[in-house]
Amino acid sequence: MEKAIIKTETGEEIPVQFNPSEYQISNGVQYSEKTAPGFDGAISQFVSGSNATLTLTLYFDTYVPPSLQQPESGTDVTKLTKRIVSLMHIDGTLHRPPRIVFAWGSIHFPGMITDVKESYTMFLSDGMPVRAKLDVTIKEFFDISIEKRKSPFESPDRTKYRRVKQGEQLWNYAYEEYGNPDEWRRIAKENRLKHPMEIRSGQLLRIPAVVE
Repeated sequence: MEKAIIKTETGEEIPVQFNPSEYQISNGVQYSEKTAPGFDGAISQFVSGSNATLTLTLYFDTYVPPSLQQPESGTDVTKLTKRIVSLMHIDGTLHRPPRIVFAWGSIHFPGMITDVKESYTMFLSDGMPVRAKLDVTIKEFFDISIEKRKSPFESPDRTKYRRVKQGEQLWNYAYEEYGNPDEWRRIAKENRLKHPMEIRSGQLLRIPAVVE
C-alpha cells in the first residue's frame, strides 16, 4: 500500500508510519461588513479568499508485545513524533519553518504545519512512551505569482482610474489591481492621501501602474 509522505522544501522526506483513516480540508472566503444609514443590515463586501486548511491524525506505534522468548519492549516513540513537530521550528538556513507538501494518492497539499497536538497513549514500565497520535494542522501556502497566472487581474502595467463606491477602502483597490492589499500605500501616495480613510464615496482615484 502506498504510504503518505511529508516532503519539505529542504529535501527531507518523512513517510508516515500508518496512513490516516481520514483527513479534512476546510475552505472559506472573507467578507467585511460595513453599516450604512438607512439599511436594515450591514453591507457585505468581499475581501479575499482564505487559505485552505488540511487537518489529519497520524498514529505512531513502536511497542513490541511480550513473547515466550522476551518480555515486552519497544523504542521511544518520540523519535518519530519529533520529526513532525520539528517542522514548526525555525530552520537555520531559511530563517523560518520549512514549507512542506503532504502527498498521498491524489492529494498534493503544499503548506506549513501550524499546529500539532501530541497525545501519548501507551508506555512501558519505565515510563517510555511507545504509542502516540498527532493531530496535525497544515495551512495551505499561497503563492501570489502562481495564483495571478491562474486567475490574472486586469493588467497593472498602466494607470487607471476608479470611482469610489460606498464602503470601499484603498486596500480593496490594492488587492484588485496588484493582488496585494498592503499596496494601498502606493495608491494613497499617488492621490496625496495621508490616511487610507480619507477617501469618500464618488471620489475619483488614480491607480498607478506597476513599474518593474
